[in-house]
Amino acid sequence: MEHLVPAAPQTARDGQAALVEAITEAVHDGDDRTVRRLLARFAELATIADLYALCNALDAARPSGNRGRR
Repeated sequence: MEHLVPAAPQTARDGQAALVEAITEAVHDGDDRTVRRLLARFAELATIADLYALCNALDAARPSGNRGRR
């Protein structure tokens, strides 16, 4: 019972990683329209593990003075 959720194929993981990177960049740039579009795409593909990856990516991209502010 090590793997409760089947692993996604490598190409799907790579695509999701690129999508997370694009969302992070759009958030950093303040491009709300693009963020909404990318989040809609992410919602079509995301698993629970992907949500944690997105959260971690956004936290890492946030300037240190903005930690805790949302």
